[in-house]
Amino acid sequence: MTTPAWLRPTAAALVAALLAAACGDTTDVGTGRRRVRLLAHDSFAVSDEVLEGFETATGIEVEVIRGGDAGTVVNQAILAAGNPQADVLFGIDSTFLTRALDADLFVPYEAAGLDEVDPGLLLDEQHRVTPVDYGDVCINYDRGWFEERDLAAPAALEDLVDPAYQDLLVVQNPATSSPGLAFLLATIQALGDGWEDWWADLRANGVEVTDGWESAYYGSFSGGGGSEGTRPLVVSYASSPPAEVVFADPPVDEPPTGVMEASCFRQVEGAGILAGTEHREEAEALVDFLLSEAFQADVPLSMFVFPVRDGVPLPDVFVQHAARPARVVSMEPAQIGEGRDDWIDRWTDIVLR
Repeated sequence: MTTPAWLRPTAAALVAALLAAACGDTTDVGTGRRRVRLLAHDSFAVSDEVLEGFETATGIEVEVIRGGDAGTVVNQAILAAGNPQADVLFGIDSTFLTRALDADLFVPYEAAGLDEVDPGLLLDEQHRVTPVDYGDVCINYDRGWFEERDLAAPAALEDLVDPAYQDLLVVQNPATSSPGLAFLLATIQALGDGWEDWWADLRANGVEVTDGWESAYYGSFSGGGGSEGTRPLVVSYASSPPAEVVFADPPVDEPPTGVMEASCFRQVEGAGILAGTEHREEAEALVDFLLSEAFQADVPLSMFVFPVRDGVPLPDVFVQHAARPARVVSMEPAQIGEGRDDWIDRWTDIVLR
């Protein structure tokens, strides 16, 4: 999910946060407030005033621990299963869902406001994971790069293996990255039995692989705000272009990036209460907050994805510039869970070895 540079934590800050969480108490001695710890991927964001509203209303202080990309956060939580470093995990999505459920990572909780969510976006019938937002993972392209070279941006997956697009694409490793896994699933669903040959051709065509979204978008991609990258194609989101408008300096009326709509995979993201938490009441209140109208209305311009709650208005910049593909690829979580590890292993053999 697209995040401005100032939200990216340093490694030292992350280590400090984890140590504080491990040693911390549920009550802040100085304020007398209760605390709840939220483990999230690096792209989690919420407006200060919205978070402060929750803390004021409940007397619960939220400590956010950012732990890397979504895949890394889930793996980290599984390693600490039963003795969690946090109380709630945000960032579990349909691509990694069964891995977390098979590890009994979460406890069931039916959040307030769940009846306002489209049933098609529900992640788990037992409510161990509550949907919070959704987005479409798609190839993004740098408009200016292609215009300057009088080269059409790719329109289909098959185009990406054309020599005309050699050394232009950066993707994320599906073993560690949620959007990376979503893109792999999109290629498997769209290309069928030919997906392995396609990835072999893509490797031969010079695809670059990074561990996570941040390093791909802000490091290698030429179109990311403030990036010095050289590659004009990246796996990102259909809602990344409005972020480029919002954070542009100097201001722009049109996003410098476009979306290859034929590549999009629908990804639903949620939160769950971690098994073993000693602060169940505070954790339930936090999950309710994530589904509240206030937080849901804040989602588009904080994390640049779509809210799951019905009737939440979208900001104008989102309506104008977020791509809304007429058709997106999707895959049932059970199917993903059955094939995911094998697909990742086969992808690794093809692309990285």
